[in-house]
Amino acid sequence: MSPNNLQPRWGDWIPRLLLKLGLRFEDSREERQFVQQFTLDDLGRTRAAMVLGAFVYCSFSAMDWILSPDAWAVATAIRLGVALLVLLPATLLLARPDMQPWAEQIYLVYCVVPGCMLSVIYVFLRPSFDHGAAGMIVVILFVSTLLPLRVSSFGVFAVLTWTCFALFETVATHDNPSLALVNNAEIGAAYALSLYGVGAREFRARRQFRTRQELQVEKERSEATLTELRAAQAHLIQAEKLGALGQLVAGVAHEINTPIGLALTTSTAFDHNLADLRRTVNSGQVRRSDLIQGIERLSEGSALVFSNLMRAADLIQNFKQVATDQAAGDLRNFEVQDWLVELVSTLGPLLRRKGHQVRFTCADGIVLNSYPGALAQVVSNLALNAVIHAFPDGHAGKITIDVARLGDAQIRFVFRDDGKGIPMENLPRIFDPFFTTRRDKGSTGLGLHIVYNLVTSTLHGRIELESEENIGTKITIDIPRAIR
Repeated sequence: MSPNNLQPRWGDWIPRLLLKLGLRFEDSREERQFVQQFTLDDLGRTRAAMVLGAFVYCSFSAMDWILSPDAWAVATAIRLGVALLVLLPATLLLARPDMQPWAEQIYLVYCVVPGCMLSVIYVFLRPSFDHGAAGMIVVILFVSTLLPLRVSSFGVFAVLTWTCFALFETVATHDNPSLALVNNAEIGAAYALSLYGVGAREFRARRQFRTRQELQVEKERSEATLTELRAAQAHLIQAEKLGALGQLVAGVAHEINTPIGLALTTSTAFDHNLADLRRTVNSGQVRRSDLIQGIERLSEGSALVFSNLMRAADLIQNFKQVATDQAAGDLRNFEVQDWLVELVSTLGPLLRRKGHQVRFTCADGIVLNSYPGALAQVVSNLALNAVIHAFPDGHAGKITIDVARLGDAQIRFVFRDDGKGIPMENLPRIFDPFFTTRRDKGSTGLGLHIVYNLVTSTLHGRIELESEENIGTKITIDIPRAIR
């Protein structure tokens, strides 16, 4: 490759200058996108301005009549020909989607042709070039203010129309030849001012375009981050739910072990008593007292097995109902007292295993049309949260749940514990997602956040929390009796 090919080409100085002035993007794809947007922005208004421009261009034939009545017919014919053959067809072309990518070229033809033909009209008018600057300045102002031309396109328009004006002016007659210099000075000033205005408009448009592009990128990045955050939050919430369910399962399993173990022990004793009774009968020396004693032992064992198996069955049934409600999430009618008995019997094993007492009071006859699963999850999360945070270090405590009517349309749940309470500085953030003071112990900080969302969104209620250090915490939940 020759050294000359390594040098920048002479024709590249204009793009480099535009880059330095901020009137061109280095990325060609970005430049095409900007040009497309800039030239087609508010296309309806631009096309209306083009129709208006064609009308004004023709209406100046009245001025031609004043300047030169004998050449009026030729001037008017030229004006009408330009309007009918160039201006209006160019306006109509922009209505076609397949021609809109060529919008800037159409604008350039629209403004260059009438600008050049104006100089032709001035040749026929006598002595028109003495007043030609005014007509050219009107065209320049129209192009620079109402057509979305970039600096480069406006520069092409300026060079062609000014060259055409100067060329035809040299062959025209003048009453005052010195006016030619004045005309070109005025037109040059109009071009310079308009070029600055067009450049400033394009510069602002490019900055706005770049800002919108950056905002769009940031928006997409933020949306992607938010999607990832929501996915992570959903995963943690699911983990929190499974963790709570796991603790309930462990508590219920521990509680069921007792009646099942007693039933198993009793059934083993059954075998011994039955074997003794069988040997006594087989010996043929059956005393009435031995028979009565054997039957009494079997009866006592049978009653003990039955009561323990019934206790285990009740625990399993209650846990199954709570788990089904939480899994199904159905809206249904349920009696609060019976529902609360089942829930507390499910929570009881976990709480009692850690030495806590749980008590509840509920008025008779309270029926809700709501989501028992969501409500069970709220109470379960509050109980488990109290076990973890209110009674640390193995200290036993007391939890109470009071349910009462609040007018005719609402129910109030009051959940209390006599634990260590919540520090004042943490109260404003207590329902925030991921807020926890025991992250080092494995807490995710989602328990009360889940409670807040379930109460406000699913149960259509509200929740308030009050707490004092070393006294305890009180959580009040008001929910409607019927969700419609």
